[in-house]
Amino acid sequence: MEIVNSTKNDIPEIFKLYKLATSLQKEKFPENQWPQFDKALIEEEIIDNRQFKLLIDGEIACVWAITYSDPEIWKNDDGVSALYIHRIATNPNFRGNNYVKIIVDWSKDFAKDKKYIRMDTCGENKRLIQHYQNCGFNFLGIEKLRDFADLPSHYHNADVCYFEIKLD
Repeated sequence: MEIVNSTKNDIPEIFKLYKLATSLQKEKFPENQWPQFDKALIEEEIIDNRQFKLLIDGEIACVWAITYSDPEIWKNDDGVSALYIHRIATNPNFRGNNYVKIIVDWSKDFAKDKKYIRMDTCGENKRLIQHYQNCGFNFLGIEKLRDFADLPSHYHNADVCYFEIKLD
């Protein structure tokens, strides 16, 4: 197992995993699923070294993105030292291996100079909330976003679940 930055050559596979994740969301949680993400967003994350992949025997098992500020979703986070995890998408051939926990463990080391690791998800998916708690996140609650104009469509009028790990 290896965690490395995604490259521009990975973009087709990243979008394939996003599409597969969206199909699963439509099946399991039809009230809220990912939109088609803009290729420029992914390219920018790759250039900024904020898009990652977990490799198993050279195959992409999982991808995710990070950011260091997320004021549109995390109101009042000005000056908060945090790593925000977004868009975890797992290759269906590798589902069930608890990669979120592996990403959390990796994040704790990667973000050791930060105070928090944060994550959010849309909708009140009780199984997903429990899964993230089992991976070490504290569930902070659910809040409806009021200012979502600059966010992807799955955040529009969405109930957002907030998760956080306080780092030592």
